Amino acid sequence: MKAKKVPLRQCIGCMEGKPKKELIRIVRTPDGEIKIDRTGKAAGRGAYLCDCMECLNKAQKKKALNRAFQQDIGDEIYGKLYEELKNNG
Repeated sequence: MKAKKVPLRQCIGCMEGKPKKELIRIVRTPDGEIKIDRTGKAAGRGAYLCDCMECLNKAQKKKALNRAFQQDIGDEIYGKLYEELKNNG
């Protein structure tokens, strides 16, 4: 019997491929809002990030979210993401 394939996703901060369950999903909803999606099921375009500040810092430095969502991501959105990571992490 074949083992079940684990879905891998790439962290946009460290660029490592990891199982989907180990990463948090950042989603751009159809109405353009950007937020952390802990369920992994919210509608919209998703990008994955390790659950650590270090990867969020890297993603911000190299503007990885801007590329993932094909729009400019402002500092206030990163601020919200930092707060959510800090509170839930």
